[in-house]
Amino acid sequence: MEQAFEHRRRAFLLQGGAGFAGLAASVVLAGGRAVKAASDAATVAAEKGLSHFPATAKSVIFLFMEGGPSHIDLFDPKPLLNSMAGQQLPQSFGEVITPMGESRSPLLASRRRWRQHGESGTWVSDWLPETAGCVDDIAVIRSCWADGINHSSGVCQMNTCSLIGGRPSLGSWVSYGLGTENSNLPAYIVMQDNKSSVVNGPRNWGAGFMPAMHQGVRLQDGSDPIPNLTPPEGIGTQRQQEKLRMLNRLNGSFAAQHAEQTELEARLASYELAFRMQAHAPEAVAIEEETLETQRLYGLDHKETATFGRMCLLSRRLVERGVRFVQLYHGAGSKWDAHSGIEANHTGLCRASDRPVAGLLKDLKQRGLLDQTLVIWGGEFGRTPMSEKGNGRDHNPTGFTMWMSGGGVRGGQTIGRTDELGLRAVEDRLHVHDLHASILHLLGIDHRELTWLYKGRPERPTVNEGEFFGRLVTG
Repeated sequence: MEQAFEHRRRAFLLQGGAGFAGLAASVVLAGGRAVKAASDAATVAAEKGLSHFPATAKSVIFLFMEGGPSHIDLFDPKPLLNSMAGQQLPQSFGEVITPMGESRSPLLASRRRWRQHGESGTWVSDWLPETAGCVDDIAVIRSCWADGINHSSGVCQMNTCSLIGGRPSLGSWVSYGLGTENSNLPAYIVMQDNKSSVVNGPRNWGAGFMPAMHQGVRLQDGSDPIPNLTPPEGIGTQRQQEKLRMLNRLNGSFAAQHAEQTELEARLASYELAFRMQAHAPEAVAIEEETLETQRLYGLDHKETATFGRMCLLSRRLVERGVRFVQLYHGAGSKWDAHSGIEANHTGLCRASDRPVAGLLKDLKQRGLLDQTLVIWGGEFGRTPMSEKGNGRDHNPTGFTMWMSGGGVRGGQTIGRTDELGLRAVEDRLHVHDLHASILHLLGIDHRELTWLYKGRPERPTVNEGEFFGRLVTG
């Protein structure tokens, strides 16, 4: 009898548990349908060209200098820093907290030679001579600031507006809000210049709580940027289509039972996209079709500039074909992080990136694409005026430089300023939230109106903060 009772008890618990699971499943399935409906709505809006107001940019190329380039050695000259070199930071500047604790190291002079360039007279150091030739098309923002004091939180915030991982990246919000202009290519593409892991890895271009279809697609460096795209020899189009239909049936059957797993939907979409890319992507990434003059413009004829030059040239080809958001990581693995030996560190990195960046701006302009392409340059933070290890600089999120070009931004202007030593932004301060709000605004998106319902709460790309920085357009 005890065995019979135990059997009935277990059956009751199993059936009852399944019943409660069914209740939960109905809610989850409804959520899955809501996810799909929202995604479909975004696609329809993109196809109809809907936006919150007229856009000045159609696409974005974000040149991310990972590790934190030194603003006071590149775009923000500080004569007082050199005259006070070797002294302690004056008490009037207040307490400074760095990753190593309270910094009491002496001030470190900048060894750079500075000149004003272009009709605008924008200051640029001798580390970036090629970029200096493009300053009349660039708005230099000297007053950026952020909250992340280390690389993990800094890179995370610059990509997602949050110090804590798990939120959608800026490119994912753009993909969700605008979709792609070319259904045969991804809306959001990511590249990096070496095999080192970018801090936080794929989370930087992840979709967070949104459907996985909005995450960035990473391309590899080299002659085969999209691996496994070319079908094996002897596999024709008909066989590929049959394979795709079979995969869709298998994945579709499983996805119908697990609607909460957006990765399945993304997988289905990725197979279909990959099939279309087999016909269109090889042409898009075929930079060998470019003239030798164009390849030299990007530095493909020199070993030190060839890698980032290919990435910049490929970016132009991608936005030219309707890709919405392209993000390039230069110095992947925090290579710009010059805690020591900043002279050797920045000399090499600037030499490798300067010509490709300038080539990108010149090429976009001569093709009439710069007006509709927003180019952004910067890292997760800047560097301190105080020295570290005698010849390096520590992290500085309280004041640093980024720049924008094209996409409706008025070039030839310098916006905001840091204090006399370049430690803190003090005028026209631009937080990361404001930066993202401004990028979205230039794309025609109001960051307060672009929402995703997550756990019953409307989520926004700038975490309910930030304002459009109008001076970027008006000057």
